Amino acid sequence: MRTTTAAGTAETEPYLPYLTELVPGVHAYLQPDGGWCLNNAGFISDGRTTLLVDTAATERRAQLLRDALLATGAPMPDVVVNTHHHGDHTYGNRVFADGAEIIAHTSCRDEVLAAGHQLHLVWPDIDYGDVPVTAPTITYTDRLVMEVGDSQIHLIHPGTAHTTGDTIVWLPGQRVVFAGDLVFNEGAPFIAMGSLSGSLRALGVLRSLDAEFIVPGHGPVCGPEVYDTMEGYLYYVAELAAQGRAAGRTPLETALGAHPGEFSALGPPERLVGNLHRAYAELDGLPHGSPLDLAAVFSDMALMNGGQVPDCRA
Repeated sequence: MRTTTAAGTAETEPYLPYLTELVPGVHAYLQPDGGWCLNNAGFISDGRTTLLVDTAATERRAQLLRDALLATGAPMPDVVVNTHHHGDHTYGNRVFADGAEIIAHTSCRDEVLAAGHQLHLVWPDIDYGDVPVTAPTITYTDRLVMEVGDSQIHLIHPGTAHTTGDTIVWLPGQRVVFAGDLVFNEGAPFIAMGSLSGSLRALGVLRSLDAEFIVPGHGPVCGPEVYDTMEGYLYYVAELAAQGRAAGRTPLETALGAHPGEFSALGPPERLVGNLHRAYAELDGLPHGSPLDLAAVFSDMALMNGGQVPDCRA
């Protein structure tokens, strides 16, 4: 792999984005430290056609992504794929929308339109810039195969997992997968808007692809060993939920009394209570992806974070 600092980024940038060329023509765009609102993106280009995977949470960060892409000699994207609807992966769509189709799962488009400026509601003080809601223009329901030059790109919907509209971007010829937020590396996943059991199923889909390089939605590029960590954490959440619910404890009470052990390094820790809200909902028999009271979820996460809303670093 070849790694370079993203073009146009000042050395004073507190979380310096960088490009990693995984194989010729396939780049991951990484935004450390992968915390709230610091997502990864990437692109595939043969020098004539470019497909971009995800954008960023602010106009400025999307422009940095654009500048880094152009600095490699790749042309502006013909296609943008959104791996799911969350604003850190879609707010920057407008920067790339002129001359590009935006593709996503059908539910992703619906959720982009329904959620609107979702990040503004949680973090109103962030300077997002000019980020009008820009929804996908083409949708699919199960699988879609595309080509960029000689590269075949498979878009795969694994079912409800991180959200109801997740997309896996799989390059079988290069054994590279852009997993979106189905995978967090060096951090805890967040499943409050999706499904715990669905997330485990999605990991099974990812394992079956036998990728060499996994680009997670947040955190460094990794190999398939990340699946074991993700799976272990999700089973840990499931066990906590079953015990807490049986004892009559709320998700917050269960989270505050938890002893994460081997998963203590997977932060931010407040995600645990959000994940327990979803696990409790599934134990109650609610359908995967059914809406939760997100105000209550984020209130509980703030309480776990010392009474403060989790830090958005965009």
